[in-house]
Amino acid sequence: MAYAAFRSIGAYVPSKILTNAELAVMVDTSDEWITKRTGIKERRISAKNETTSDMGVKAAKKAIERSGVDVGEIDMIICATISPDYFCMPSTATIISNKLGLANVTAFDISAACTGFVYILSIAKAFIESGMKKNILIIGAEKLSAITDYTDRGTCILFGDGAGAAIISATDNKEEAIIDIHTGADGTFADLLMTPNGGSGSMHDSLDREAAGCFMQMKGNETFKVAVRTLTKDVIEILQENKIDSSDVKHFIPHQANLRIIKAVGDALKFKDDQVVLTVAKFGNTSGASIPMAINDIYEEGKLKYGELMLLDAFGGGLTWGSALVPFSPLK
Repeated sequence: MAYAAFRSIGAYVPSKILTNAELAVMVDTSDEWITKRTGIKERRISAKNETTSDMGVKAAKKAIERSGVDVGEIDMIICATISPDYFCMPSTATIISNKLGLANVTAFDISAACTGFVYILSIAKAFIESGMKKNILIIGAEKLSAITDYTDRGTCILFGDGAGAAIISATDNKEEAIIDIHTGADGTFADLLMTPNGGSGSMHDSLDREAAGCFMQMKGNETFKVAVRTLTKDVIEILQENKIDSSDVKHFIPHQANLRIIKAVGDALKFKDDQVVLTVAKFGNTSGASIPMAINDIYEEGKLKYGELMLLDAFGGGLTWGSALVPFSPLK
């Protein structure tokens, strides 16, 4: 039987930093206000001519280089994004495949907001375990600055740009295999976090209204409450189903949305501070890129070693959620 192994990680962040102090000039806010409510100090903003696919390619090249897999052996590319290069088509994954020089490979995007990377990890696992694919490049890439309203204090303080990528490969060694992945969704909460215009659900009766509606909108307090409850429940379930104690998790890597959410979930699950991976202060919320960027952070710091167990946990617009138990399994 084929198993799916998490072989490598890579990430890219733009060089431009947008600080809380700079945001305080743009909207009615302050460094103290933002830090207290979110834990965010700064976020990265891509250049005007830098696309989501550009960032995805840079992250992908690092992941490929570190994987030991030849680029020509990649037989699928999946991109998780809510800020694609183009609305509807072509998919950002096909653009990335072209920029990587890969032809005739399966390539498509998914939209699961901040849970996107966990969703594409589950898809990659299923394709590999079915025997249909052998080496899959998964990418979470976001240019959220393109869909952020910088006059809306409730959202513009949160979001940043960046990309993360991983190679998921077939293995016959069960010890290297991704253990389990949970994903779920509940559309009854769809209005808590959304971009209301730009699709067939829009009235398109006013260009000004339509343009404004293409920015992200969020009901922050309601989203916070549902996120903490859902993330905690999902992690408890995946640990119990696989008979794994929280102390066995080396790295708890939650979606980096808000420090208060991360702390509430971590405390409820009794994770120690040294188990919890935090990048929210320097990158903010990068949606589908958040988790792979955080994994890359501990990898480049030398903190992620072969065989160590990662617990991924995410929650996003849709509403969607997901968790995954993943040993880090690079080729030796």
